[in-house]
Amino acid sequence: MSHNTPCYIIDENSLLKNLKKIQWLRLHSGAKLVLALKCFSTWSVFDLMQEYMDGTTSSSLYEARLGYEEFGKEVHAYSVAFSQQDISELKQFATKVIFNSVSQLKTFYSEIENLEVGLRINPQMSYSDYDLADPARQFSRLGVSDYQSIQEVSELLNGVMFHYNCENKDFENLTQSLDYISDNFGELLNQLEWVSLGGGIYFTLDEYPIEKLAKKLKQFSEKHNIQVYLEPGEAAITGTATLVTTILDIIQNEKNIAIVDSSTEAHLLDLLIYQETADIANVANVKDKGNRKEQEQNKHHYMVAGKTCLAGDVFGEYDFNKPLKIGEQIHFTDAAGYSMVKKNWFNGLKMPSIIIKRLDGQYETVKTFNYHDFKNSLGSVL
Repeated sequence: MSHNTPCYIIDENSLLKNLKKIQWLRLHSGAKLVLALKCFSTWSVFDLMQEYMDGTTSSSLYEARLGYEEFGKEVHAYSVAFSQQDISELKQFATKVIFNSVSQLKTFYSEIENLEVGLRINPQMSYSDYDLADPARQFSRLGVSDYQSIQEVSELLNGVMFHYNCENKDFENLTQSLDYISDNFGELLNQLEWVSLGGGIYFTLDEYPIEKLAKKLKQFSEKHNIQVYLEPGEAAITGTATLVTTILDIIQNEKNIAIVDSSTEAHLLDLLIYQETADIANVANVKDKGNRKEQEQNKHHYMVAGKTCLAGDVFGEYDFNKPLKIGEQIHFTDAAGYSMVKKNWFNGLKMPSIIIKRLDGQYETVKTFNYHDFKNSLGSVL
């Protein structure tokens, strides 16, 4: 099916596959799972997601308010630093307020002591392939690492948060880290009502041993008599969305370069930040298919690039089974997490519309953007 491009398309049936795994994990581990809005905030599918999850967790006032208004259930409000205005608004709808530092906890405790109060702890260990995303990197500002100062305020706390994983697919590593937390923070956990283990655990991948994860979480919870929370972001929405683009031009500069009506900088920013290559859904790559000599004959190699003035605006290089043509559409996969929340107006590019492929197969366009949206984002129009 051809669509007006660029556009993001979210497939609810793919989303449902992840949500059913989340539901299974909740049932068999006793853990509660809240959606990390920093990864995905497209609230047009929240009515489906809220059937399978326990609420939302946020990194800002606006995310927390969105979770309250559009998702409901539990509203976990965390921020690296709250302002007085943030707290004044948050206390009207948050169910949990999680502070990043002891100083902020002490400053605002009297205003939110009727809510559930938490503190983020930096366990000084983590799992991340990228220093940029490593919450336990040197000089990290994310969480409290001084155990003595944590103990001094422990009577003010209902719970704590450890967020130390980034795209962790390694169950054995996760097991070791949970044992580390249990060994080093067990005395504290035994005094509390809940602990959030954060997000970054890729348990919805097909090969992930989710049964072992459920057992481990249940053991951890029972050992410390504590309610465990997970904060899936990517795990909840991985494999559910595509960014659909159209080839506008094909040029040649030592390589064939196909230019599409989109941009990594504006529409898939994480590719640029982490220097990754986008995956393409609707084109047959010749790799590992058929006779090798036939492969070589059928290879048509292209760099696929965006239309902004940024020289490095490149989605990746690919081998296609046939020559590309101007007007063809290319679908980039996994475009939901950390993409839709980061989209921007760089170069004044047309913002992708948002389309939901509902459970019944019908396509619903829930948001379109135009010139006035671009203009209004940079100033008021009277």
